[in-house]
Formats: sequence, C-alpha cells, structure tokens
Amino acid sequence: MEKSVRKQWRNLWKILKKKFNNLYIKITIVSSMFFSKEILNAKKYLENKGHFVSIPPNTEVCLEDSRTATSLEYCMKNNLLQKCFERIRDHDAILVLNYEKSGIKGYIGGASLMEIGIAYYLGKKIFILNNLPDVRELRYVGEIL
Repeated sequence: MEKSVRKQWRNLWKILKKKFNNLYIKITIVSSMFFSKEILNAKKYLENKGHFVSIPPNTEVCLEDSRTATSLEYCMKNNLLQKCFERIRDHDAILVLNYEKSGIKGYIGGASLMEIGIAYYLGKKIFILNNLPDVRELRYVGEIL
C-alpha cells in the first residue's frame, strides 16, 4: 500500500476511534464498483483493526468480470441494491470510498449517493474518505452536504 494511502487509513482509524470510543463497529463500505480492489483493501484494513465489515455483494465478481458484475441485468437478477440497503440498516456506519474517477477527484456515483441517503435517513454514521468534488464537477454533491 502506498504511503499516502496508509496515511489516509491512519487518519480514518483515528476518527473511528474517537467517534465510537474505541469500540468495534459494524461498517458497510459504499463505493463505485470501479474501486473493487480498494474496497477489498479497506475491508482487510478495518477487519485487522477489529471491525466487522460488509462490502457490496458483487465486489469479488467485479474483479473477475466488471462488465457482468455492473450490468443492470446482473444487478436486478441478484437484487444487489436491496442487499446493500439491508446491510446499511443492519450496521452502525457506512464508509464511502470516493477516489478519483474519470478525472473527478472524490467521485461518488449514483448508487453510492442513494446508499448515503439511506444511511442518513436511518441515522447511521457516514464517513467519506476523501474530500467531495466541486459541485461544478458533480452536480449532486450539494445533496450530500
């Protein structure tokens, strides 16, 4: 793992410890499936710190065949969005992995936006790893604030 990424994770760990008084929590990772590899790295890191971590159900499949794992047919057939919403309901917090995608730093896709909305509605803690993009780059960023 590169140095800047390790620093990001250490900072996140400090925030989690402070917010949850050093308790171990159940976290659901939310992200664009474009970042499947990063999702698995985050899961491993947080589990090594003692947290219970859920990831999108198609993460491993996406590493093998991203076209199938992100197709509308696959997502509908496997009821992926409903499964993600249920995990949010059953966990303490969500962690949004928002890396750069298509030239947009801090990218958050449509499905992630919906998951943030569900977490907000359910009163869950929401952690966003990187700064949000400028509203000129991603119009719906204002909805997240």
